[in-house]
Amino acid sequence: MNPSMKWIYVAAGIAFYLKMVILPGIVWEAAELSVVERVLQDTGVPNAVSGIIFRNRLYDTIFEVVVFTLAIMGVRFLLADEQPSTVIYQFTDHPSIVLARLGATIAALISIELAIRGHLSPGGGFAAGVAGGTAIGLVAITSSSTLMEARYQRWRAAAIEKVSVLIFLAVAGLSLLGVALPLGTLGTLVSGGWIPVLNLLVAVKVALGSWAAILIFIRYRGLL
Repeated sequence: MNPSMKWIYVAAGIAFYLKMVILPGIVWEAAELSVVERVLQDTGVPNAVSGIIFRNRLYDTIFEVVVFTLAIMGVRFLLADEQPSTVIYQFTDHPSIVLARLGATIAALISIELAIRGHLSPGGGFAAGVAGGTAIGLVAITSSSTLMEARYQRWRAAAIEKVSVLIFLAVAGLSLLGVALPLGTLGTLVSGGWIPVLNLLVAVKVALGSWAAILIFIRYRGLL
């Protein structure tokens, strides 16, 4: 590294340190905290993060779902011309299999809880989908790849994933056009208008998309 660059990095580090020590930190005024209360009133859900994601910045969330869909399609496209792997690496010892499937059960239960009650407590659709994908991945590394493929086809997971995206876009469009469901009573399961529906759709999309990606990597790479 150029010696002059080292001095630039040192000077930048000193300046940053002085900024943290000398300049005052951010002080939240009581009036600013009312923004959270305003979000709760507008969305009708205690989880202000879900309210912001699925209402205040719904445009961003729509494109996040689209980007995730394109990522799964990209994985399929990039690996389509490769030869399937002849060696699949999986857990074979009984203790590891038991622990992995126990973890999968716990992750699946958490996924369902977050998908259904994500608008009432910390969590939400994306977290639920990640938990569901984790459960599927843990099952995949302890089960036959042929069996996982057969289940994916039998349950029509690919079709359900696509339908969930289309329904999500339709519901999001209705929300952006001003077509709203009743907010209900704050803190109850059936509340928040479209937010619980959007939560559930995102959870299904992310979980099934993760399942598709896992199967593709197992098929062409032999590992996760």
